[in-house]
Amino acid sequence: MVESIIFSKNKLKILNQLKLPLQVEYEDINNVTDAWNAIHSMKVRGAPAIAILAVLSVAVELNDRQLISPFNDNKELLLSRLRDQCTYLCTSRPTAVNIDKECKQLVQLALKLSTDSNVSFEAMVNQLTEYSVNLLQIDINTNKAIGDFGAKHIKSLANKESVTILTHCNTGSLATAGYGTALGVIRSLHLTNSLTHAYCTETRPYNQGSRLTAWELLTDKIPSTLICDNMVAALFKNKTVDAVVVGADRVVANGDTANKIGTYQIAVLAKYHSVPFFVASPLSTIDMSKQSGNEIPIEERPADEIKKIGGIQITAADIKCWNPSFDVTPNELITGIITELGVFAPNELKTKIN
Repeated sequence: MVESIIFSKNKLKILNQLKLPLQVEYEDINNVTDAWNAIHSMKVRGAPAIAILAVLSVAVELNDRQLISPFNDNKELLLSRLRDQCTYLCTSRPTAVNIDKECKQLVQLALKLSTDSNVSFEAMVNQLTEYSVNLLQIDINTNKAIGDFGAKHIKSLANKESVTILTHCNTGSLATAGYGTALGVIRSLHLTNSLTHAYCTETRPYNQGSRLTAWELLTDKIPSTLICDNMVAALFKNKTVDAVVVGADRVVANGDTANKIGTYQIAVLAKYHSVPFFVASPLSTIDMSKQSGNEIPIEERPADEIKKIGGIQITAADIKCWNPSFDVTPNELITGIITELGVFAPNELKTKIN
């Protein structure tokens, strides 16, 4: 599996996903501003990945002696700076809840350390760095648990030893610290010889499916086929698909789920064709502060993402465009939400997940 984020010896690198699949190129993230730009421009994307990158970019600055020397070992000043950094980072992509959650937890830890007289300035820096780095392994462990729970549940529901899955957008190693959420379910099925085939959609207009998911599936030698976004109904009618598994950028208290644009229409089609529809979501993506999908902010992207492919104009230049990056799938279309704790019906979230 490819690594989308690498942190070693206080140096941070990302795989520039804008250049995939034609080029595999890593670039340095030297500060919080670099991270904001990488997230906003979608060099790194996926709710778990952007949260981890944001927190690690703070760790990079914490370990840059030139940047923190003006604080003169003052923990309160460092806390104030960290708060400002986290607020800024959260403006990079508004729909995914993970980045907001992880930044808030980092600030809470910094507040605790700053008020503890037994913790020195250097110890505060070290503990914040350790916390940030640990997120990488925690995310991988979480994804593997999601993959295993999802694989077992789908096989049991289908009552088959080998199943065929459709997925949308990119939810693999490129969208997380490693392994993946929805693609993690596909990986777990493949590793246990329980996957007949995986279909992935192209995911217009940014083509995360055709550029990224197809590349990951081929890299891992997973039997797979790419389809256009407008072929899903035909696929359900003409091929056997045992389940749809997608990721999430935010799941709210009633189970409504925001995910990459195009997810909602797949859920509608799956319902009509009696295909189970699953959302693979770590607990960090579940937002109990919002009661329904109507409260989720939906990011709108530039028109050029529709008008151009690879920088080449494909439409009339003056045509107006509407380009929401996400849509919301209502809970009644969702069969189950796959988490690291197990698989839950949307209406179980309030009682079984705190």
